[in-house]
Order: sequence, then C-alpha cells, then structure tokens
Amino acid sequence: MASKTLDGIKSIENFQIEDKRLFLRLDLNVPMNEDLTIADDTRIRAAMPTIKYAIEKGAKIIIASHFGRPKGVEEKYSLEPVAKYLSEKLNKEIMLVEEPRGHAARALLSGLKPSQIIMLENLRFDPGEEKNDREFAQSMAGQTDIYINDAFGASHRAHASIVAMPGLVDKKGIGFLMRKEIEMLDTIRFTPQAPFLTILGGAKVSDKIEVIEVLMDKVDTMIIGGAMAYTFLAAQKIQTGKSLVEKDKISFAADLLKRAEMRRKRILVPIDHRITQDIKDTEGSKICDGAAIPDGWLGVDIGPKTAELYAKEIARAKTIFWNGPMGVFETEAFSAGTFKVARAIAENEKAISVVGGGDSAAAAEASGQAEKFTHISTGGGASLEFLQGEKLPGIEALRPPKRSEKNIEDGGML
Repeated sequence: MASKTLDGIKSIENFQIEDKRLFLRLDLNVPMNEDLTIADDTRIRAAMPTIKYAIEKGAKIIIASHFGRPKGVEEKYSLEPVAKYLSEKLNKEIMLVEEPRGHAARALLSGLKPSQIIMLENLRFDPGEEKNDREFAQSMAGQTDIYINDAFGASHRAHASIVAMPGLVDKKGIGFLMRKEIEMLDTIRFTPQAPFLTILGGAKVSDKIEVIEVLMDKVDTMIIGGAMAYTFLAAQKIQTGKSLVEKDKISFAADLLKRAEMRRKRILVPIDHRITQDIKDTEGSKICDGAAIPDGWLGVDIGPKTAELYAKEIARAKTIFWNGPMGVFETEAFSAGTFKVARAIAENEKAISVVGGGDSAAAAEASGQAEKFTHISTGGGASLEFLQGEKLPGIEALRPPKRSEKNIEDGGML
C-alpha cells in the first residue's frame, strides 16, 4: 500500500542487518497490574514481527523503550517485567542493561553475537531522553550500525531516542509496525473509500476538535458517543441532566451540526442512554428512553436504540475510523454500547476499519473483537496528531536530507 508520508523513508528490509548492531526503538509502554505483571500485551505483540525479523536475519539486537513517567530511577517503572515477558515469548535470553551510558552497556554490546538481544533499561530514567539530549543520543548511536524506529506511539515526542539519535546514525528507517501505522492512517487521511464513517467518543469535544475539522470534509457520516455527545445534545437544547457538558464548546458543536447539514453530511448523536445518579452506582442505572436526560441523572453509555442505529450505519460503511468509547466501558454495567459498536465494526468485513490508540484500542481489546479490525493503532496521541496533518518528529527525523541541505553539510554550494 503506497503512502505519501513514507516517501524517501527506508524500511528495515532495505538494510543488510546480518551481524550488524541494530537499534530497535520500540514502544513497550504497556499497562501493568499492581503486582507488576503485564495487564495488556498489545504493544508487545505489535512489535513482534520486527523483532522476529531481526532475529531471523542475524542482527545484533539492542531493544530500547520508555515506560511510564518516572521521576528519575523508580523501580516500579523498570522494564525488567517486559524483558522477562518478551524473553518467554521469544524463547530467548534478553539481558537488561541498567545504565545505557555506562561501561557495562559498551562491554555487552562489544560481545554481542548475531541474533542475541539486549534491552536497555527505561530510557526515561536518564534525564537526557526527554530533553532530546545529543550527548545521551550519542552514547547510544556510538554503539549502533542501523537505527530502526518502530515506536509510532512515541514518535510525536521530540526525545533523544526518537529525534536526536537518528540524526547521528547514517543508516536509519522504520520497522513493520511503524509502516503499517502510517499506511493505515494515510488511507484514512487521503484515500478513504465511500461511504466513509468516523466514530468519535471519549470525554471531551475539545480533545477532538482538530481531527473533527480535518475529517469533516472527507466523511459521509460522523457518529458521536461518549461524554462528548452530551455537549452536542446541549447544542440542540436537549436536556442533559448532570452529564459532563463542555459549556465553552456548545457553540462549536452547534456550528458543526449546521455545517454538516449544509454539506449534506450526517452527524448521529444518541437517541437514548444508560443513565445513573452516581457513576459508582451500577445497580441503580437504567435506560433513559429518549434523548433527554432528567435532572439529577448522568449518562454513562449509549442506549440500545442508539447502539442499533449506529450498528446499521456501520454496516453501510466501506471505511471506518473509530476513536473513543461510547461510554464508561471499563465498568461492565456501562460497556454494552461500546461493545455493540465494536461488534458491528468487526462484522463489516467489506470495510477497512482503523481504530485509534489509547482508550479506543483498550475498548477494542476488551470487546473480544480486536483481531477482526483491519488495524488497531498503538498510538493514541500520535495517531490523532498524525490525522490532523501534524508532522511527527520521529518520522521527520528519518527523512534523508534534502539536496540543498546535503550540499551545505558537505561544504558544497547551493
């Protein structure tokens, strides 16, 4: 699948990696249980094709990732559980290097054999990572022959392992996951097949304004769910009880509804809801048979009529982009609407279906339908920024210098 974004950027397959020190920047920032076991291995599984390819081709593999938001070195943010989990899945020993800048790292790298793997400890333990520090990047680049970024979910961050480091390595490119992420999102941006349906949910309209504006010109229908739907209902002067409403975004929602009508595009909002008087009260929740929510009640999920309406619209689509759950799906009693939408997408076998990362990916996994989607993005913020047309620093850092830039670097004339 061709991708405008990938013009000029090389892939791991373009390099001879046998017996070469291959630096794999992955996104292994996975959710953990309280006992520090892995709660969701989606991102690890997504990185596997690139890791296995590197093993099969006999590269000397250095795996690096961030994990969480540590303040200095914190044991609970160690990548040790990830290294152990990955080692079990690959049936290979993985050595965890505690100080990427230290002598131990250099000694291990110098003795690394083809198809062996070392993993650097959480990159954010070093203050140089988030500062995009050139010296920290150089400490890793000096031990690297080929740099591969397969961490789409981190590529909207201008950090040392994402931006500074590829600038110091001549041979650089992307892995299989990164390529698929970009190709799928480019399909949504540039070549969606009609009918094109976007499903937007989550808490806030304000988080989605830019992506709404970008997609509005392309979509045929936009489905609204989650708490952001109550702002759209308020824009139609429909009672919302004590549901979350962004009062400063009501006028935006009203304007969007008018624009959609003028352009003969459809925006669907809930026509019934599951409501409760307290979000912790699951037994006292009930179906509100109508769009209006009574005083003292708040919406926590779309209702069955809405879910059926949305499912019928989903069945018509040829391209589907879904970002944001329909309700508080983490609570089983409030998950029916989100899971109905997930099933409807999974059952539409003729459509290309792309799910944004973050809560949307978690909802897709929780629904049990994840394997039936065309693609589930591993990057929440990154996927939205990419769809909005923003240039991600991690992608731009992999582009070869333009001819004029190269002439300057070589001391030549423009």
